[in-house]
Amino acid sequence: MDDFWQDRNVFVTGCTGILGSWLTMGLVERGAHVVGLIYDEDPRSWLWRSGYGAHITRVHGTVADYALMERVFNEHEIDTCFHLAAQALVTVANHAPLSTFETNVKGTWCLLEAARRSPRLRRLIVASSDKAYGNQETLPYTENAPLRGRYPYDVSKSCADLIALAYAHTYNLPVGVTRCGNIYGGGDLHWDRVVPGTVRSVLRGERPIVRSDGTFTRDYLYVQDIVAAYILLAEQLDRPEVRGQAFNFGLDDPKTVLEVVQAILDVAGCPDLEPMILGEAAHEIQHQYLDSSKARRLLGWEPKWILGEGLRETLAWYRDFFAEGW
Repeated sequence: MDDFWQDRNVFVTGCTGILGSWLTMGLVERGAHVVGLIYDEDPRSWLWRSGYGAHITRVHGTVADYALMERVFNEHEIDTCFHLAAQALVTVANHAPLSTFETNVKGTWCLLEAARRSPRLRRLIVASSDKAYGNQETLPYTENAPLRGRYPYDVSKSCADLIALAYAHTYNLPVGVTRCGNIYGGGDLHWDRVVPGTVRSVLRGERPIVRSDGTFTRDYLYVQDIVAAYILLAEQLDRPEVRGQAFNFGLDDPKTVLEVVQAILDVAGCPDLEPMILGEAAHEIQHQYLDSSKARRLLGWEPKWILGEGLRETLAWYRDFFAEGW
């Protein structure tokens, strides 16, 4: 839909994160007028470094501020909203559950209530996660699996997911929920995550650090594939079989942490650099991966980036990042 986004007013919460940066850039390129919610400004963010931040309307504040959310939806006549803002780190959630619940749960209901009262809103994408499923005996997760997070981050995503679907089915709010695996790509500045942390170590000639025992299994999806998934879902929310639904997005090719670390070492040309395995990860689920056949069937979505190609692009991004002195 080449002209779908032309002149649409689009609200992106969490616009300076890895996904928010790439998504905002994609929307600007498609002609949308983007309003971005910014909590903390970080000059290292890809949105600023790319120059695209100069092409959006910036609103400063938190998604948990209901009055602010209501003002944004109404004063900017928002047509479409992508709700990405979240405290997104499992380790931080374990240490600081209250701030995680404040942002991820209260922030979601504040945004949804403001959206419900906005007469111009036509579509709203809420970012959930594979973590919303919690620990399941049956893998891969399908969208019919119950949401039963147990640890703080997982619980926050389960709650936000359920609240979003409650607004969809109770108030006919045009909501679509995305449940993605682990996002990787240029722009992720959370160094305790496996991909950026390993890439930084490799580029410094250091042994990469693995917090877990390396056997944890996850889906890994390149950020550009997730951007395409979000945009495609938003474009199809007018369809009754899509509206009010949740969709998994993954490669359907789960990898262990050690497999991902080794793939990065191979791409970087240093396969013999041995990782340092700490085995310290706590309150995390051992195996999580998704069945994304519903998205393929109903939306026609297909990932375009295999792991090796995505990691090669990611490595190139971080080489440029560190070469700039960050």
